[in-house]
Parts: sequence; structure tokens; C-alpha cells
Amino acid sequence: MIPTIFAAGLTISLAYALPHAAVKRQVSELRSSYDFIIAGGGTSGLTVADRLTEAFPDKTVLVIEYGKVEYAPGMFDPPTAEWGGAGPRAGSFIFSSLPNPEVKNKTAFVLAGQAVGGSSCINGMFFDRGSRHDHDAWAKVASLDPDTGAVRWDWDGVFPYYKKSTKFTDPTPGVVTKYGYTWDRSAYGGTTPIYSSFPPFQWGDFHVAREAWKDMGIRVVDDCAGGDKDGICWVPTSQHPVTAMRSHSGLGHYADVESARPNYDLLVQHQVTRVVYTDGISSGPPLVEARSLIDDSMLNVTAKAEVVISAGALHTPTILQRSGIGPASFLKTADIPVVLDLPGVGSNFQDHSGPRMSWNYSRPGNFSNTPSDMLDPAYAAKAVADFNMVPALGPYTLAMGNTAIYVSLPNMTADYMAIIDKMRTMAADDSAGTYLPADSDPTLIAGYKRQLSVLADFLSNPQAPSLEVPFATGTGFVNINLHPLSRGTVRINPSNHLAQPILDYRTGSNPIDFDVYLAHLRYLRRTFTTPTMQKYGAAEVAPGASIQSDAALLEYTKETMGFSYMHPCCTAAMMPKHLGGVTGPDLKVHGAPGLRVVDISVLPFLTSSHTSSVAYAVGEKAADIIIEGWRE
Repeated sequence: MIPTIFAAGLTISLAYALPHAAVKRQVSELRSSYDFIIAGGGTSGLTVADRLTEAFPDKTVLVIEYGKVEYAPGMFDPPTAEWGGAGPRAGSFIFSSLPNPEVKNKTAFVLAGQAVGGSSCINGMFFDRGSRHDHDAWAKVASLDPDTGAVRWDWDGVFPYYKKSTKFTDPTPGVVTKYGYTWDRSAYGGTTPIYSSFPPFQWGDFHVAREAWKDMGIRVVDDCAGGDKDGICWVPTSQHPVTAMRSHSGLGHYADVESARPNYDLLVQHQVTRVVYTDGISSGPPLVEARSLIDDSMLNVTAKAEVVISAGALHTPTILQRSGIGPASFLKTADIPVVLDLPGVGSNFQDHSGPRMSWNYSRPGNFSNTPSDMLDPAYAAKAVADFNMVPALGPYTLAMGNTAIYVSLPNMTADYMAIIDKMRTMAADDSAGTYLPADSDPTLIAGYKRQLSVLADFLSNPQAPSLEVPFATGTGFVNINLHPLSRGTVRINPSNHLAQPILDYRTGSNPIDFDVYLAHLRYLRRTFTTPTMQKYGAAEVAPGASIQSDAALLEYTKETMGFSYMHPCCTAAMMPKHLGGVTGPDLKVHGAPGLRVVDISVLPFLTSSHTSSVAYAVGEKAADIIIEGWRE
């Protein structure tokens, strides 16, 4: 059994490292036209391309990708010698945001994938899913009533696509006994070669946080992938279960299938600059204009059926804006003719954020296997040898870790209703718009008020997570605000439309976010007083015992804030146009025939998860929507 699985994984890995017949680099290699053109060969885009070429063997599909085919190792593959680092990895876009005035003018550091496979090539491989309450709230914000026959994006409408999108492999009995992994087989069941598994290794102190959280009364959940996500969770990793190599869409949705799909073409190292409606906005589908990154030449490609923009939350809105689709007032200042006034394009920008905490031990445990062991040449050499075994073993199989807590506001603080009441008041009066960017369109204000109202209900639910804290080893936590209320923008550079976009995070622009950060910090402080932590003499280092008042904690939060946990989203939100939305439940761009958006930008707000699994599920569901529509 193992040699067969290994051979399959090795075949995929080797195939990905070799040239592909379908990869195009020159205009002369393209067909005269395509049925479907997908702008962006990332997590969602390649998922859609795979499904369309499979469902319609007589229809042609072209994917245009900015990056190229590159090797994409896991987060901790050799030769990295320090845990938390990374070996040679696929290309990345690197962004620094505008300064955040409410957080001491600090900037956000953000990465996005620039390779075939997109951000699934560079992410932390932490493969959790949103909760049922996230998706049910999503449907409410998007005004989707399942009784009307609209496409369903509530939990029942999305859960089958979470299951379809990945292939989960059970850990071996010995690993289960050693680490106590639990899971629910009914939450899985897909056969797609996007692999999900638990690693055969944990650092020696992995259990400390879990035991401390149990001391705090946080319940242990057998599996958090089935919609129930309030408690201590085991989280799978997006890696091959035998080789422990990163599993990403460039493998599972391209390299693994392209040789059998003569209708599947991939054009690399080209930037989709815009879509063009040659006879007016009602004449779709549009042409796709692209620029070669090799020789700067331009080309137009004709789509006979439709165009799908799948360039991610940072580049999808910029393609639309360069096309004249976006906020009319901004387009005019950027000297772009307005084709379609759609204020929500590039608005509603969000990312997960939060401060850090740390402690030390006065009586540290005698833990075997800690990251410092990697500094021992003999230990490091054995770690490399173990990783090269079949199956792979040892610390290089771990990635970022596999455990986390997800906790709701009602389970953190008795004062949670004060936060909820602020949100509801803001949603009901005229103050909401003052926390959005200046001169926000009235539709954006209306949509934001609706979001505040729905999120107030969501965050008052004791089963709906507000906080995530992942843990693998060491003496520090990141505490992640899963549902920030501040909203930023993504805009093209007015002086250079083809340059990388300008990100304005506006972190902390809604002051309620700071109330939530402080509630999270005060709650997590209890960790250090638990019997488990006190057994090792744990003492809080940061914020530290001297920092107790709200004012001092607020100052600490602003000093240690992580502005981005690399989950940018929501810049082409699935909401009605009169609420500032860009896409409908069928993912079609409002008022733009033959044009859809399929990526993480369609979320109206962040889910209680890292975004990779959501992007796969969105791609799978979108593919079914498109296939069903064209079959009809």
C-alpha cells in the first residue's frame, strides 16, 4: 500500500518539476479563441479550470497566470534548519500597506502567491474550515433566502464542496496513540488530489497549551471540519500523507490532470491587464487583454462563453478597475474611462489580525524534541534522513502545527453584550459610515450596516468563534481576531495602472475592534494561571504583570499588532448591488454579462478559518454553477 501511494506522490512531484505540453509562453502558441478564459491560476482558478475541462471535453479553457511553474515546498522542508522558517519556495508578491493611523502609522506586511497554484503554494498549510455559523451569516449578509431558489452559500450549501475539494487520509494507529489525534470521517470523503492529513510528528511540548486550555474549561472537539468549531481542535495539514510534501492546486488541479486534457491551456508569465467590452457593457463576454512579463508585448484573447477572474483579493479588483469597472469617482481620478460604476470593487477589504502574548518557565519541563534541537548537527541530519524516508517522518513533516482553539465572545467575557450593543447601535444609527473610507458610496454604507447587524448576531452566539489561537511549541501565542469590523481598500496605482495595487488596511478604524482585541487578551491571560502552566512555573512576559488597565493594554496591542495573517479577502463581495456588492450568488459581476469572479474576494466577510480551504470550496461550487448553467 505505502509504495503505491509513494509512487503516485512522486509521479506528481516529478511531473510538476518538468515542462508541460499545455504550458504556453508565447502568443503564437495560443488558439484563435477559447470558450472559457480564467484570469489567475491560483487556488480557485485552477480548481475551476480542472472541473470545466473535465465536464466539457469539447470546450477549450485558457488559464492566464502572472507567475510560472515553480517548486513549492512545505513550510518546513529541508534545508531549513530553524522551525518556522521555510526552504526555497515558489514566488510571492510582497506588499507593504499604507500606514495605519489608528495603530501608530504602522504598515501591514502581506504576501500573495505568484506561481501556478497561487497562494496555496506559499501558505502555512494550516487546513481548517469555516464554521457553519460563518456560512449561515454569509448567506444572511448576501440576502440569500434558500426558500427563493437562489444558489445556497449557507453551511448546507457549501459543506459538500468542502468535502469534495480535498482527499483526507487517516493517520496511522501508532501516530494516533502517540499524539491523541481525533477526527470525524463523515466530514471528509473527497477524492480530489488536494491532500489533507495529520503529520507523524509533534514537538515535545505540543500538549502543554492543550492541557492548559482544558484546565480553562475549553471543550475538546473531535473534529472541527464538520461545522462545529467552538473548542480545542486538531487541524489537518495540506500535505501528501506519505511524502509530506506540500499539496497545492498547481499539483492537484493542473499537473495531475493536464496531460489528459487537450482542451486545457495555461499561459504563464502574463499579467491580465483588463477585460474589454468592445461593443459596450451589454456585449459580453468581454475580450481579455494581457501583457507579457517577458517582452512587455500585449495581446487580446477572445472568450466565446465567459471570462472568470480568479486573481485573488488583491488583484481581482485591480483587473476590474483597469477595465473601467469600479467606483466611478476613483476611476475618474485615475484617468480610466468608466464602463460600469460599481462602488464595491476594491472596497470591503479585510484580513485577520491581532497582538501577540508570551511567557517563560521557571521550571521548564524536560521535553524531548524541541525546535532548539535542530541546532544540533546530528539531530538535524537525522531529521533530514527521516524526511526522506518512505513514509516521511520527523520534524520536517510538521509545517506550522496542528492544534488551535476557537472561542466565542460569550465564552470569553461576561461583558460581551457591551460589545454587541455597540455594534447594533452603530448599525442602527448614522455613525457606521464615519468608520468607512471618506466619501464612501451610500450603497457601501448600507452594506456595512447590514454586515454589522449580522455580525452582532453572529458574535453573540456562544458557538460562533471570535478568537483563534494556534499552537505548536514554545512560549508564545498569536491571538487572531477572526471577524474584524474595520474595512480597507485595494486600489490600482493612479500613476502606474500596471504596478502592484495600493493596500489601505485601515486597521483599527472601527474602534470596536480594539474592544475585541482587549477581550481576547484578558481571556488568554487565564492560560498562565492554570494548573498545567503553573506546574512549569509559567510567568507572563508580554503584556506582563504591570500592564493591567484598558489604556495600557490598548497601547500594548498597538505596539505588537500583527496586521495581516496573510488572509486578505472580500474585495468583490457577494452582496446585492444596492448594498455595495460586486457579485451575485451565481458569482456573476453585477451588470457585466459574461464575467464572473471566483476567488476569496467574493466573501462578504472573513470566516473563522485560514482561507485556503474556503478558496478550494468556492472554486468547486463555482465550477458546478458554471457547468450547470452551460448544460442548461
